[in-house]
Amino acid sequence: MSTWKDFLRALSEPVPDRRPPLATARRRWVRLAPYGAVLAMVGALLPTGIVAFTRFYGVDPALGTALATVQAGSLVLALTRPLTAWQLMAPSVVVGAVVTHGSAAEQPWPWPVPTLLAYLFLMVFLAVRERGRTLLAVWLVTLLGCSLSWTAFTAHFDGTSVVVAAVSAAVLLLGWSLRGRGEAQRLLAEQEQISEAERAGRALLEERARIARELHDVVAHHMSVIAVQADSAPYRLTGLPAEAVAEFGQIATAARGSLAEMRRLLGVLRSADTAADKAPQPGLADLPRLLATVGQAGVRAELAVAAGAEALDPVPEAVGLSAYRIVQEALANVVRHAPGATAEVRLDAADGALTVRVENAPPPGRPGKAAGVESSGSTGQGLIGMRERVRLLAGTLDTGPTADGGYRVTAVLPLDGTDPGESTA
Repeated sequence: MSTWKDFLRALSEPVPDRRPPLATARRRWVRLAPYGAVLAMVGALLPTGIVAFTRFYGVDPALGTALATVQAGSLVLALTRPLTAWQLMAPSVVVGAVVTHGSAAEQPWPWPVPTLLAYLFLMVFLAVRERGRTLLAVWLVTLLGCSLSWTAFTAHFDGTSVVVAAVSAAVLLLGWSLRGRGEAQRLLAEQEQISEAERAGRALLEERARIARELHDVVAHHMSVIAVQADSAPYRLTGLPAEAVAEFGQIATAARGSLAEMRRLLGVLRSADTAADKAPQPGLADLPRLLATVGQAGVRAELAVAAGAEALDPVPEAVGLSAYRIVQEALANVVRHAPGATAEVRLDAADGALTVRVENAPPPGRPGKAAGVESSGSTGQGLIGMRERVRLLAGTLDTGPTADGGYRVTAVLPLDGTDPGESTA
């Protein structure tokens, strides 16, 4: 009983998706192609069907017109509801077979040519839209009807039923296979988008952890200075009241507690391969050595320091570290994407902010070929790292191609940790 229920359910439950075939295609003419095909088929099959039923099979004109209209009109409905269209066409095929039986021995029976073409065309819409079990149920019903025609009416059988059974099976199987392939490609594309988003998110988290590990050394240095100065204040400064000595002791204790908490946090952020990294963090003073290293990789880079930057006192360590890393990432991208190109690193300072600009020419032999910043999904650094460092310092980042086909990276880093626009507002 359950098998019959499943069979009937397959013949009566269409797929909820009501979009016509190729509705998601990018090109407009591809989306309109199914409408054009249906219009052409209806325009050809409706008049020929009426003529075939009335003239060649001797059917009453009203009935013949009704049968041809239902069979051709079902193709219009098949654009969005192919199973409903089949439910309308199948009874019309049976009625047509009954009224044309024995009327014209020289004509195909029980499948007049217009009926046969309309039915097979409808199979195409069914194959690309409905479920596999529905397609199997439709074909079994088709096979049953064809079998009855060639067993019960052997005298009038001319082989069209065999053609319909075989061709409809081939159309349904081919369409089901193509639809399954398209569905697999769609799911694969969605999975690739999800994986790309996950890789970008993972790269962002890894870059933030990397920045946090580097800034730990900067903050830890300042906290150590605070603790040492607070501990030594009662010995360096004479005549301090007892309340001040106690206050300095509390400051030193708080500083040491903060250092301990930072070390525990660093233990979480650092992986096994970075736990032993104790090297001092680089700054602006290390830029000449960085440019020399890049020169060995085939990119000739020059450092230009404007008067405003030369007049600066030692910049905050976080600013110097971020500026160094931004220059490092920008030059690394020049090496990867514009090998042999020349680059200029320019430092300037104005309105309480340090401006770092890295600009490269197009690579030799490829004029107009800009070297862009690497994508966020490649190594987890590059543009992601630059943005995170600039955001950390409430600065701004501007990247893009130059007029001559090169590329530029400009970062504005506030020296006091605030947006430079706030100080001038």
